[in-house]
Amino acid sequence: MTVPANSPSTAVKIATLAEIKARGGRIAMLTAYDATLAAQFDACGVDAVLVGDSLGMVVQGRATTLAVTLDDIVYHCQAVARGLKRALLVADLPFGSYPDPGTAFRSAARLMGEGGAAMVKLERAGPVLACIGYLVERDIPVCAHLGLTPQSVHRLGGYKVQGRDDDAAARLVADALAVQAAGAALLVLECVPAGLARAITAQLAIPTIGIGAGAGCDGQVLVSYDLLGVSLHRRPRFVRDFLAGRGDIGAAVRAYVAAVRDGSFPSADESY
Repeated sequence: MTVPANSPSTAVKIATLAEIKARGGRIAMLTAYDATLAAQFDACGVDAVLVGDSLGMVVQGRATTLAVTLDDIVYHCQAVARGLKRALLVADLPFGSYPDPGTAFRSAARLMGEGGAAMVKLERAGPVLACIGYLVERDIPVCAHLGLTPQSVHRLGGYKVQGRDDDAAARLVADALAVQAAGAALLVLECVPAGLARAITAQLAIPTIGIGAGAGCDGQVLVSYDLLGVSLHRRPRFVRDFLAGRGDIGAAVRAYVAAVRDGSFPSADESY
């Protein structure tokens, strides 16, 4: 299976993602939870693979991500790492695993040391900024996550678009600048109006990865089961079934990578 054009031919590093942003390219990311699909995604040119706490919903069949444990993420990281040769492996710090900087370090060290992750992802800014700084100072690369943060589902009152009014948009911009200042090297923006996500992306030196945040981000991520049109839950507006009309998973993933690269995914109808 041939890696698509414009995909890095060598192992993707965190610096590679920054280089893609600097040259005006786009980053293709997918979630994975096992070695077999991870290997398929890797061979099809995906730049980064996320072992997300979304596994609680799409693998374990739960209503939210909140019951996912650190042991769960470590286990799935180990499996995914065995399937990767070139894509960057990012792992979620699950709910309750980073209440303070010291605990965040111990949790992240497991994901990297036992799980094989190259970067950890954690949600929100505010009190989490101290955790970001503590991890980065101890050589643990961090991906931040703002907008709709699934671990905050009960506080947010459900899975809702964030940053719609002026005050909320200003807070998101401030939080994005704050996580960058704290040392985050990557930022996921979830369920954010496309114009706001584009404005945040323009203000940041670090790359942004959108999910339901329009095509103005530096890259995109989807839950892999959503990309393949199989899900236990309602299909979000920002999801496209890339397997429909194609013969196999490889073709679907290559089509996704190409659509991210050329900016045709997400479309206006797949954005807020």
